[in-house]
Amino acid sequence: MTNSRISGFYNMTLDERRSQLLDAAAQTPENLLPFTTGGLSSDAADHMIENVIGLYSLPLGIALNFRVNGRDVLVPMTLEEPSVVAGASFMAKLARAGGGFTATTTDPLMIGQMQVINVTNLEEAKFKLYEHKAELLTEADSIDPILKKFGGGARDLEVRMIESSPIGPFLVVHLI
Repeated sequence: MTNSRISGFYNMTLDERRSQLLDAAAQTPENLLPFTTGGLSSDAADHMIENVIGLYSLPLGIALNFRVNGRDVLVPMTLEEPSVVAGASFMAKLARAGGGFTATTTDPLMIGQMQVINVTNLEEAKFKLYEHKAELLTEADSIDPILKKFGGGARDLEVRMIESSPIGPFLVVHLI
C-alpha cells in the first residue's frame, strides 16, 4: 500500500472512495471488481458503515436437518470452506434423533465497571453503596431517559472488594 491515510475519505462518494483507493493502493479498477457485487446494493452498504469502497460476497448455502427448540429451521451459512454446510447438516441430523438443539438466551445486559481507590474502609464503603443502591440506579437512569423509555437502563449494582493489589485495596463497582 502506498498510503493508508486519505483525508476526508468518509465524506467522499462511493465512486470517489474507490478512485482514492485505486490511487493509494496502486491498484487497477479490475482488482476492485470482486468487491463490487453481492446481494447488498452499493448505496445500502454506503449507508451502513464508514468508508465503504465496495462489497464482498461469499456463497450462501442452507444447512438442513436442524430442529431448534422443537421447531424445524433452515440455517443459512455464508462461507467459502467446502463441506461445512454438509457437515453441519449431517451433525444436525444426528442431533435431531435425540430431539435436536435447545437454545436459550440471557437478558441483553452490559456491565459498566468503576474502580474506586483510596478507600479507608472497604467494608463500610461497600455497605454504603448497597445501602444507596436504589438511589444510584435512579441517578444512572436519569442520565439517559430515552434508554429507560425503550426498556433499557440500570438494572443492578454489584460491589467487589479487592483487598490486596499493587496499588493497595480498592473496590470494583459494576453497574449492570
